[in-house]
Amino acid sequence: MTDSIGVAVIGAGMAGRAHAAAYRAASTVFASTLPPIRLVSVGDVSEEFGRLAAERFGYERNDTSWQAIAADPGIHVVSVVVANSLHREIVEGLVAAGKHVLCEKPLSDSLEDAEAMAELARGAATVVRVGHTYLRAPGIAFIRSLIDDGTLGAPRHFSGAYMTDYASNPRAAMSWRFRGTPGTGALADVGSHLAYISEFLCGVIESVSGGRFVTAIAERPLPLGAVIGHGSTAVSDETEAVTNDDFATFNASFASGAAGNLSVSRIAHGHANSLSFEVFCERGSARWDQNRPSEIRLFLTDDRASTNGYRTVTLGPAHPYLAGGLAMDAPAVGFGQNDLFVYQARAFLEEVAGIPEEESLPRVASFDDGVHNMTVIRAVAESAAADGAAIAVPTALAVAAD
Repeated sequence: MTDSIGVAVIGAGMAGRAHAAAYRAASTVFASTLPPIRLVSVGDVSEEFGRLAAERFGYERNDTSWQAIAADPGIHVVSVVVANSLHREIVEGLVAAGKHVLCEKPLSDSLEDAEAMAELARGAATVVRVGHTYLRAPGIAFIRSLIDDGTLGAPRHFSGAYMTDYASNPRAAMSWRFRGTPGTGALADVGSHLAYISEFLCGVIESVSGGRFVTAIAERPLPLGAVIGHGSTAVSDETEAVTNDDFATFNASFASGAAGNLSVSRIAHGHANSLSFEVFCERGSARWDQNRPSEIRLFLTDDRASTNGYRTVTLGPAHPYLAGGLAMDAPAVGFGQNDLFVYQARAFLEEVAGIPEEESLPRVASFDDGVHNMTVIRAVAESAAADGAAIAVPTALAVAAD
């Protein structure tokens, strides 16, 4: 491992390509403390998609089975970026083969499977982590620092929304994203991000209420070809029922005493990828918007009454991740979601390489964090099934906000 780290990505879809590109860039950000990174394989059941991704991002080859990647002694690190229902089998096989694993969220489509995966991770001899990518957003990390150092003070209320429109077309092809129990749709897909962000800023969620799900598009046409990410493909006249949620909303009660309201959608016309939130604290408030990631909006109560109001803070080298984390790390230089995958890959590789935590980026989230995130999602589903009743969230594994 000291000579080089061999990397593979399983899944050549949208998020898989983000992981593949991130490993390529990870050694080019911050100080050169990593061993050489070898980009070995992109795995996908579609030979064509795997080959195209491997060629695009400079990997040595592509494979059509995860078993081929597990069997290769020259591969040490693997990202698992496939359908949620496939995560457990692949992760278990990779850990058994001695690989370090970074699994996309949510850990699984089943809380029971996720708990089994977390138990495996706790006993693993390798580094096994889950991708909570938005914790790498410089603006979100900066807001957390303003809470921690007392500038904003303790949070009182979190209000957030993650609106997307990738499923707004009723002729969009049926895929695994539209199959599953209530709560495995928009809530698990994008709401899981919003939930862990809220806990990163406000502390652990101890209960949820007001859960509500809407499935606005009741059936979808079956595809004639492979469906990759949110891409379009030709469809047939045959349809299949959608069994999970297009829209979800719920309230959160945090152990810190803060309250929250969170809403998510995959059918919000005009919102390709709109994650935004506002956190209201003792001494001020802060706002972050995915569509303007290189700034935050900040209100502090110590301003003069005649001039107080939200100000725009342009992010730059004085803020988390940016000094040395961009090729051009000057104020007002743009960055976005792709950069977050690079910072995540870098943090993961630093832990794999044995670089001390105090000399590294913050560690990637654990599988216990991933289980807690899914526990919140299940509680929302239980609340929705009980007409919005309050549901306690077990906190035995709630370490995400530490």
